[in-house]
Amino acid sequence: MLQESALPSLTVWRITPLGWAGVALSFGALLAVFLGALVALVGIWGSQEEYGFGYLVPFIAAFLVWQRKDKLELSRFEGSWTGLGVVAVGLGLGVLGRMSTLDTLAQYAFLLSLLGLILAGCGWRGLRMLAAPLVILCFMVPLPNYLLREVSAQLQLLSSQLGVGMIRLAGTSVFLEGNVIDLGSMKLQVVEACSGLRYLLPLMTLGFIATYFYKVTLWKRVLVFVSTIPITIAMNSLRIALVGITSEYFGKAAAEGFLHDFEGWAVFMLCLAVLFAEMALLARVGRDGRSLSEAFAVDLPAPSPPRAIRRARELPGPFIASSALVLGVALFAYLLPDTRSVTPQRREFQDFPLDLGAWRGRPDRLENIYLDELKLDDYILANYVDGNGHAVNFYVSYYAEQRNGNGAHSPRACLPGDGWEIQSFGQVALASATGDGQPLQVNRVVIQKGEARQLVYYWFRQRGRILTNEYSVKLWIFWDLLTRSRSDGAMVRLVTPLRRGEDLAAADTRLARFASEADSKLAPYVPD
Repeated sequence: MLQESALPSLTVWRITPLGWAGVALSFGALLAVFLGALVALVGIWGSQEEYGFGYLVPFIAAFLVWQRKDKLELSRFEGSWTGLGVVAVGLGLGVLGRMSTLDTLAQYAFLLSLLGLILAGCGWRGLRMLAAPLVILCFMVPLPNYLLREVSAQLQLLSSQLGVGMIRLAGTSVFLEGNVIDLGSMKLQVVEACSGLRYLLPLMTLGFIATYFYKVTLWKRVLVFVSTIPITIAMNSLRIALVGITSEYFGKAAAEGFLHDFEGWAVFMLCLAVLFAEMALLARVGRDGRSLSEAFAVDLPAPSPPRAIRRARELPGPFIASSALVLGVALFAYLLPDTRSVTPQRREFQDFPLDLGAWRGRPDRLENIYLDELKLDDYILANYVDGNGHAVNFYVSYYAEQRNGNGAHSPRACLPGDGWEIQSFGQVALASATGDGQPLQVNRVVIQKGEARQLVYYWFRQRGRILTNEYSVKLWIFWDLLTRSRSDGAMVRLVTPLRRGEDLAAADTRLARFASEADSKLAPYVPD
């Protein structure tokens, strides 16, 4: 039997006070570089309910780092020079994000720079040990808004369809048209706020954290995390069904106010209950089956070995070089003047002519429920009729600034929400349609609801450019913010109904003729 003195000694690595000062200086400089973007991020947590959990994420990540303290202090890290390159890329993207006033870009650049600093200081081994806290931090940063809108629109449609199916199972007569639920006595609109994102994002975050503490095989942990998506969809559909059923008895009070909010909290708690029930079930599956209390545990770090050799941990060269780079960029960012978007002078749409050649228009208004979602700065919605009684609905949404989630909504994503099915989609060039005689490239969409058919043209007027692709709109916004400090722009949409038996060619001619009249008048309202 070995004597106690013969047992191998462990080495505990401790950062010196001077080293901690260097670490604090480096991470403080990183915060200074991204201060504006981080302040905007906190503002999003406070204003968007689906990201309200963001306040807790940094503290959870810090706890997970502390939880690994015992393993971290026993590891002798060797910094990686790859970290310096990652920091440089992150800082570069951060500067671009600040200059273009795109906070989302700067927020992701902050996480990339943070990862680079950890890689420079702890090497690949340390990065693997801290991977989970870094991934959790990603959940606090909002997805790009155009992607968020696309996901939300699909969730709205799916939740509406499933919710209506549940209402019918309960024996209530109901009709669904897009995202509008017709109960006969009233109609309920499944708006963006009820898409399920307010459940999905927090539940995915909690699901990831739960799987971190879930001591089972990998496939079970992956299954639990992925299952947060169908759980959210199913429970949100249940909530929509409950609102529809209770509205039959309590009227509109069930679809708004306290009862509506209470149902939301109750359903989210039910989501958590289903998630943990799934974890309990999976824990008992297989040869290593056990109870949830045995499989799910939050471990605390073990104390330092009493007889361990304590040595000072020196800051690696890659970390020192990365810190110097961060400090230099922090000084540059301090000297860099604030970038503000320039909004050109323009006429308001209330002055837009209602007489366009042979067309006579009558103004209309958007309901507040849509204005709250669109967050536009100005718009025109008018119905024009020519001498033959042919009608064209004319809609232009204008945004003085299209950044950080604010921008034109594509009709391609919005039309299915109104119950219309897209029959065909493409582009067409309208010869000599613009005021300068240049062809106008537009999106052409044929939509149908029941027996009704409509032809839709839409395009984006963006600071002198005519664009048809939503992603190219985002790229040009980024470029023009950098080079012109502008992000204003508009989306133009024309809709004409097809009469019974009317040929599409006639509708195309009608919209092309109207587009020629309308687009030539838009320049004072949507400046180049």
